[in-house]
Amino acid sequence: MGDTHSEHDASADHQSEHPNASRESATSSPSSADSLSLSNVTKRYGNTTALEDLSVAIQPGTFHGLVGPNGSGKTTLFAILAGLTRPSSGRISVPEDATVGYSFQEPRFYPALTVRENLEVFRGFADDPPPDSWLETLLEELRLEPVADRRADELSGGFRTKLDLALALVKRPQFLLLDEPLADVDDHSRRRITSFLEEYRADDRTVVVSTHNVASFAEQFDRLTVVVDGERRYDGSPDADVVAQYRSVLEDAV
Repeated sequence: MGDTHSEHDASADHQSEHPNASRESATSSPSSADSLSLSNVTKRYGNTTALEDLSVAIQPGTFHGLVGPNGSGKTTLFAILAGLTRPSSGRISVPEDATVGYSFQEPRFYPALTVRENLEVFRGFADDPPPDSWLETLLEELRLEPVADRRADELSGGFRTKLDLALALVKRPQFLLLDEPLADVDDHSRRRITSFLEEYRADDRTVVVSTHNVASFAEQFDRLTVVVDGERRYDGSPDADVVAQYRSVLEDAV
C-alpha cells in the first residue's frame, strides 16, 4: 500500500453498507431479520472453488467465531459478508441500514498520517461522527497512546494491526468483522483487545472474528462456525473446551 492510496479507497477498506452485495429482503431470509447471513453461497475464481454451498447467520449481540485452517476460505467468506465481492451463487441477507466495519490481515491506513490523524480522518467520513472521546477510548483500550503521534508507516507490525482494528471501530459499526485481529500483537495487548471486544458487543453490536488461533478467543465465543476447504463443517454453540472441539471437527473433516 503506497502513499497514493485514496481517501475513498481507505475508507472503504474498513466500512461498508453493502453497496455491491446481492441483497435479499429480510422476510425472504430463513434466518432472523436482524442477522447478517449467507444462504447457500458458492464462490468460484475460475476453476477454483473458494466456498461451496455455505450458509451462516451472524446474529446481533453475539461474539461469533469463523474459524478454520489457513486457506479454508475464511477471507473470501469475510469479503462476501462485508460486501466487497459478490458470490457466484446464493443469497446475502443484510439488515436494513446495517453498518459493517472490517479489517483484514493486511492493515489499511494512510501511511503518511500519524495514528491520531488517521483516526480523525476516518471519523470525518462518518455521517454521524462519534464524539472525540471515542477516539481517545480506542487509543487507550488498544494501547495506541504511545504511538498516537507517530506516522503510520513507521509503526511495528503489532501497532499496525492495532491501528487497523481501531479504524474498523471508528464508526462504531453494528457488525464488526475482524480477520486475524491479534496478528503480531504482544500478549498484554491481546488480553486488552479481547476484553475490549467483549465489552463492545453489548447493546446488540456484533463481533465476528476469523482466526485459526482458536485458543486466543475461546472464552469469548458464544457461536462457532468451522470452515474447512470452503465448506461449513460445524455451526452452533461452542463446547466448554473450544480448542478440543475445533480439533475434533478438523479430524472428522480429513
